[in-house]
Amino acid sequence: MSESDVTRQRIAEIETIIRPHIRRTPVIEIAGAELGLAGSALALKLELMQHAGSFKTRGAFANLLTRRMAKSGVVAASGGNHGVAVAFAAWQLGIEAHVFVPSICSPAKIARIRASGAELVIAGERYADALAASEAFEAQSGALAIHAFDQRETLLGQGTLGLELEQQTSLDTLLVAVGGGGLIGGIAAWYAGRIKVVGVEPEAAPTLAHALAAGRPVDAEAGGIAADSLAPRRVGERVFPLAQRFVERVVLVEDEAIRGAQQRLWDDLRIVAEPGGAAALAALLSGRYRPRLGERVGVVLSGGNTTAVDFRR
Repeated sequence: MSESDVTRQRIAEIETIIRPHIRRTPVIEIAGAELGLAGSALALKLELMQHAGSFKTRGAFANLLTRRMAKSGVVAASGGNHGVAVAFAAWQLGIEAHVFVPSICSPAKIARIRASGAELVIAGERYADALAASEAFEAQSGALAIHAFDQRETLLGQGTLGLELEQQTSLDTLLVAVGGGGLIGGIAAWYAGRIKVVGVEPEAAPTLAHALAAGRPVDAEAGGIAADSLAPRRVGERVFPLAQRFVERVVLVEDEAIRGAQQRLWDDLRIVAEPGGAAALAALLSGRYRPRLGERVGVVLSGGNTTAVDFRR
């Protein structure tokens, strides 16, 4: 696949295919002063209200609705949210699903995968371990592999978030959390330089930052509080050219800033986000990204699969 395979036209075509199966998630527009950012306007894209709790559902349906299915179903490796999304989409479409996750996968995500009826396998400690185990299963079973980020259909599906967001509001800048890069790659392809797209990564998992510095995808650390959603070993090979061309820069945030963003979302907006879902906002609250006066800044909040709030108590 080349960069030219992920275009605005193809994203728009995919959007019409998956639209009946996904939610049009809301945008909350607030004054920056509400979060201590006077002089700017914020638009929070609440993708954590998507089916299965994250943007990953877009890419899952893009794969399952446009590729030829194998008799043995589909197989996916995931830190958590991609597995939840593939399990959900496969359940909705009546397709057998096999999901491999590492031991760091959160209990909330494991529970959601199992609830959708997928076969769940816990393999190794990190995403790379689960990916290797899923590839062995693919070779043995013939199941169709659905990659979490480094696949054409996945990138196109995630790019529909950018299409949807542009229909909802106008922005100068958009902050997007980065793991393997499927979301930021798809969004960057959609906007194609028409707004500033800024990546946000945990300091403990700087995959895209390291790749941009090296001029190619390279191995990076894969730890931190958001390791079950933002810590693959390296950014995707298919993602990288899109990010290199259209992502303005990447900023890094500390785990403590991510925790603080989670708490601020709950305290001020009553929004429950997992660490990966709050990482982009952490860049603003920690000052790692400072908006200019009058700047309209969008923040993608994606990742609501957490047990942080338990109303049964």
